[in-house]
Formats: sequence, structure tokens, C-alpha cells
Amino acid sequence: MQQMQKKLIIASSPHIRDSVTTRRIMQEVCLALAPAGIAGIVYFGVDALKLILISVCTCVLTEYLYQRLMNQKVTAGDWSAVVTGLLIAYNVPASAPWWIPVVGGVFAILLVKQLFGGIGSNFANPALTARAVLFISWGSIMGSYPVTRYMEDAVSSATPLALLQQDPSQVSVWTLLIGNHGGVLGETCAIALILGGVYLIIRGIADWRIPVSFICTAFVCFLLQGGFDLALKEVLAGGLLLGAFFMATDYVTTPTSVPGRFIMGAGCGLLLFLIRAFANYPEGCSFAILFMNVMTPMIDRFTMPKYFGEVKKHG
Repeated sequence: MQQMQKKLIIASSPHIRDSVTTRRIMQEVCLALAPAGIAGIVYFGVDALKLILISVCTCVLTEYLYQRLMNQKVTAGDWSAVVTGLLIAYNVPASAPWWIPVVGGVFAILLVKQLFGGIGSNFANPALTARAVLFISWGSIMGSYPVTRYMEDAVSSATPLALLQQDPSQVSVWTLLIGNHGGVLGETCAIALILGGVYLIIRGIADWRIPVSFICTAFVCFLLQGGFDLALKEVLAGGLLLGAFFMATDYVTTPTSVPGRFIMGAGCGLLLFLIRAFANYPEGCSFAILFMNVMTPMIDRFTMPKYFGEVKKHG
């Protein structure tokens, strides 16, 4: 009887299954992010490695200190802060000063994550929110992109997105794939991001519906605007792949229903297209995802299936 009682445990969702814990999921995400980080270090050198280490340490330490000061259970060991630190580092240029990822990490963990109740309670992706704040506050730093170690000697380099607005023929698909161009630390190498994203989908960590609908919607919009060549380059350039695979798929800030996830991805793709094509700003991934994060509760409200036997309220 005791053995039966141990097996019949009733608990609220989410349910842990097959030893898949938060720690295990976050470790898998870190592994998927590793190729992009390695590519960033190869192209931008030791500066990229320093920013990654500073960002990760800042996020983990901020979470640990806050929870100790608030007498809360310390969850810094679940690796979620590590993932946030990696994503913040990947969203800043390798030439950024050391305090940029520090400010971003403290803001993401303290103001976006912990003050809203910790992991599972944040209303928006912490790393994306931090990037938006950093860009608005220090636009000149966040918009100054160093050349890679394998490009011609220069102080800074125009990103492929800026070049695409002028003349798409200036941008090579091969260059976008291997990442030998200007941009933020972790978004330049499309091959590395695709490998990491496919790994997450195969492992069942990320739902394919969001990145696929995100990428396909953006591709179709740019296809209608300027043809296949422009659409392909727009998908490979900028933060679209990093956002689609690693930030738009965040468990907490995305819809829970299947139709809702398609809507989430399509909305991100459409907003990204509108910002890049018609706004005075070549990028748009961060703001597109953040907007859809805010829309998630409403999407869930209209797409969640009705409970069996539920009676519709009148009046």
C-alpha cells in the first residue's frame, strides 16, 4: 500500500518527466549555444571570451546574492542564469566595454526575472529586455560593430542588414553562413545558430512550431518585397536565427497551445519584417519578440482548448 501511495502523487503542472529538470533543460540550451559562442571567439578573439565570462558570472552572482538577501531558496545552480548570461553576451558587440554585460545582467536577473517572482514568472525574456534597454541607453556602443580578425583592417564594419538596405548584392550568402562579418558577438555565424537550433528541436527542448513559423513568415514577407535572394539573406543576417531558436522559444513567455505557438512565430516574423522594411532601424528581432511576449496571455486566452464539460458564462 505504501508503495502504491508513493506512485500516486498528485501535483500541479508542469510535471517533471523522465528526469527532465530545469537544470537539465538549461544545460542542453547551453550546449546548443556553444557553437555560436565558439564562432564568436574565433572571429572576435579574447574580447568575446571576456564578455561571455563577465556576463555569465554577473547573472549567476546577481541571482545568488538576491536570493540570499531575500532569504529565498537559492536556484542559481539550475543554469537558467547561465543561459541568460550567454544570451546577453551574444547580443552585444565584442568591442563593448566590460560594464555593458554587467548592467545588462543585473537588469535582466534583478528587474525582469527575480522581482517578478523568479524563473517561470517573468513576463518577457530577460536577455531580450536587457538588450533593448542597453540599445536604447547606449546606442552608440551597441551599434558599433568591430571587424572580425579575418576581415580587412578597419575600426568598425557595417552589418549585413545595413548593407542589404543599400544593395543586397554587396552581401554574400556564404559570408552570412560562416559569420565573417560585422555584428554582435553571437549572431554572425548562421551555421552555428542553425546547428544549435536543430539540436534543441531534435532533443525536444524547443518546439519547432515557433522558429519554423517565425523564419517562414519573415522569408515570405521579404520574398514578396524583393525576391528570393533578398529573403534568404534577410533570414541569415542579423539576430533572426538567434532570436527564433533561442529566445522566441522561451517556455515562460510563449503561448502554451499549438495554434498559439504558430501565431507567436508568425507574429514575430511579420513584426520583424515591418521594422526592418519600413522603420528607421535595420534590425527588429528583439522588439518583435518582446511585443509578442506581451501578447502571449491574450493569445493563450483565445487559443486554449475548452475544458470538457465547461459551461460558457453568459452576461
